[in-house]
Amino acid sequence: MSGRIASLLLLVLAALAAAAPGAAAPAGPPVRIGSTLALTGPLAATSMVHKIAGEISVEQINKRQGFLGRPIEWVLLDDQSKPDVARTLYERLITVDKVDLILGPYATGAILSAMAVAQRYQKVLIHHTFGIPKLAKYPMHFSASGLAFESEKVVPAKLLDALASTGRPPKTIAIVTSKFPSVQFISAGARDVATARGVKVVLYLEYEFGNRDFAPIAARIKEADADFLWVGTIGLDGNLLLDAFQTIGYRPRGQYHLFPSPGPLLTAPGSAFAFAYSTFEAHPPMTSNPAADALCKLFGERAKQAGLPYPFVESQAAGSLTAWLLLEAAVNAAKSLDDKAIAAWIKANRIDTPFGQLSFEGENNYGAEHTKVKQSQNGRWVIVWPRESAAPGANVVYPAP
Repeated sequence: MSGRIASLLLLVLAALAAAAPGAAAPAGPPVRIGSTLALTGPLAATSMVHKIAGEISVEQINKRQGFLGRPIEWVLLDDQSKPDVARTLYERLITVDKVDLILGPYATGAILSAMAVAQRYQKVLIHHTFGIPKLAKYPMHFSASGLAFESEKVVPAKLLDALASTGRPPKTIAIVTSKFPSVQFISAGARDVATARGVKVVLYLEYEFGNRDFAPIAARIKEADADFLWVGTIGLDGNLLLDAFQTIGYRPRGQYHLFPSPGPLLTAPGSAFAFAYSTFEAHPPMTSNPAADALCKLFGERAKQAGLPYPFVESQAAGSLTAWLLLEAAVNAAKSLDDKAIAAWIKANRIDTPFGQLSFEGENNYGAEHTKVKQSQNGRWVIVWPRESAAPGANVVYPAP
């Protein structure tokens, strides 16, 4: 690997200059980028975050030089939260709609389906929310999420490190998880990591993806009454579980939700001081970079207009914005729409993004990871661990007051 560092930060700040009078606007036939999102189904609440981030990205790229001086057009389809539908739609995007490039969908199952199609047609695939890196064998895939290659070890270890920093680490843990592939995989890893650290797993329970009846699960958790609760959450699962807790009058002493829909969980009764996975939150020191701060303001304005319950950039929006920036940088640096040329440029560079430096020198094209732990405090998600990424004045609060 060449080790060159390509900065995307200036791209954001260049938008205003590109929009100034006299600046040359992109011209010619549009470069068409195809993708799907779960606009309906159980993943729709989180996919709306990705839709808004994508729309902002397209607008900002077109205020710059577009792709190779041409405007870009986003061809977006609804995969209905179903991986089999995603597979069919990516086939359509490539063979019928004849898009120039593709971008990954939301969530591991759909991304895995899209990756199989990308491999069949030798298309580069940048994605933002893939949770099982060991399955990503395709040489022309690249993750913009910042997730660790060994996600099943790193994610729970970061959480247990955060809890241990309080001087009162949990002695027992209950783990419940959706069977959605990525959250099941990481939650099984949490069981192994907890056991290896001497934390007794008093409950391990899996439920079907799309489940809406959490009363029996809540009862099992209450009966186990562990020091800490890990929930392999995807989308609105956490909200439904917290509703069930309210019904039976139970509140965990500490709780972690893996991949929740950020706004709905934050505002749910009983969610105060809940922990969750993160790579980025819209507060210093993460927003100390002017480009990151600019993106956060753009997203905040658009999210408020759309009525999102949490109009701030966090992991989901950050991953999406970074994926678009990465594709823009690669196309314009490679000076080509050829998938192999784009993939070669990405592989040969470390990419300095608003959300941390991405690199692709490791196994399955994974490199530097940016796993963090956030907590719901005073109506906001704030990073609390590692300390160097924590919001000013924010500390890990456990047990919940």
